[in-house]
Amino acid sequence: MAHSLKVALLGALVLPAATGLVGAQATQAPKFAYVDSRVILQRAPGSAAIQAQITKERSDAQASVAKWQDSLRKMYDAYRKEQPTLTPVQKEQREKTLQQKNADFDQRVSQLDQEMQKRQYDLIQPMMAQIREVLDAIRNEDSFTFIFDVGNDPGLIVAADKNLDITERVISRLKPIVVNVTRTDSTKAPGATKPAPAGITKPPVKPPTR
Repeated sequence: MAHSLKVALLGALVLPAATGLVGAQATQAPKFAYVDSRVILQRAPGSAAIQAQITKERSDAQASVAKWQDSLRKMYDAYRKEQPTLTPVQKEQREKTLQQKNADFDQRVSQLDQEMQKRQYDLIQPMMAQIREVLDAIRNEDSFTFIFDVGNDPGLIVAADKNLDITERVISRLKPIVVNVTRTDSTKAPGATKPAPAGITKPPVKPPTR
């Protein structure tokens, strides 16, 4: 999740420019402009609120994971304490139960991570759509062939005419985004597992030893 807002919006800045090669423009002299996505991300109305909401929900999700993990650890600790008094059959049953609880825990963490990724996308999507619309409108108005993003990889452009910078023009057309703070928490049935959760980490729980 750390890649979140910046990566998603950079993609939004690139997409509209490519459509400038179709139609009558293909027979005209190329016309270029550029934007700095870093500035747009910093100053777009609603950007800070979106990032704050993402940070808050990620923190809430991590708190849920910590609570689940603490509950599982208590179960392991209780088993270790009682282990000397258990029969071999009881030990086997308890260990199977603990192993299943640990598997359920892994699945719940994976599901929560997937839901957080979708939630992050849902929060960012309105701003992405608006940026696409603004860029496409400006491209059409001025018949730009390409609109470059110098904030994406500034090393690719070593010099540029400041008069071609339409960053401020884009920002001036962006409207505030209403952040949807409603989301559905999942602490129930797990979904498909996924490696390397983005933003949701699970502290390890050591398996019991006989």
